[in-house]
Amino acid sequence: MHSLPLFHRIAGRRVVVVGDGDMAGAKARLVERAGGIPCAETEAHHAALAFVALDNPRAAEAAALRLKRAGLLVNVADRPELCDFTLPSLLDRDPVLVAVSTGGASAGLAKHLRLRLEAILPQSLGALASTLSAAREHIRARYPDGDTRRRAIDGALQEGGALDPFAPGSAAAVETWLDRKTATEETRVLDFTLTSDDPEDLTIRQARALGQADTVLHDPAIAEAILVRARADAVRQPLPAEPPASGLTVLLRRG
Repeated sequence: MHSLPLFHRIAGRRVVVVGDGDMAGAKARLVERAGGIPCAETEAHHAALAFVALDNPRAAEAAALRLKRAGLLVNVADRPELCDFTLPSLLDRDPVLVAVSTGGASAGLAKHLRLRLEAILPQSLGALASTLSAAREHIRARYPDGDTRRRAIDGALQEGGALDPFAPGSAAAVETWLDRKTATEETRVLDFTLTSDDPEDLTIRQARALGQADTVLHDPAIAEAILVRARADAVRQPLPAEPPASGLTVLLRRG
């Protein structure tokens, strides 16, 4: 991965758009849709981001250089080598945003991946996210310990869980989920022996377990391509090591 995926808040802020015609108009609309204010290069001292949409390659390079010297992060249309940031294809389930990016390699591929996801992800995702946001303090009060809270949310949002994002009515189920009696926290250890370094060879159960694990204890020979399938905040330790006393631990051994 050669880019750090970020969502930049620009509501009420100026964003430079250099260019004219359809391409520049599309960039300006994108800025406005996110609550930003498109402005000319003359207002660059008020901005942190800029879009350059010029057909002339030399003019585009010159504009990008001027804006970068002014301290702005710049996106140049159809010139990924000049870009400080690239634009993903966005799937909008407000407030849920799913971004698909190819790092500038192919905007067409990103678009068609997003279109496939449009057919899969329900419109109700936004309502579920908003309801969970509104219930944040209630959730903290219900589960004061951070690890316990995260495991409770993971369990509720997993496939078949009380708040399964793909299930109809999941947003309306948040209050019921919070009011139910707390189940005894479960400690689990799952032990997998892998015979391949290809993450595509992971079973659905293995991939899901990695995505939910609190701790991953692994044979040093396990490939990084497998290990990155775990949560970024999961504890990782090479074997031999003892599983912790709580949470979900996944053991990965090399066959």
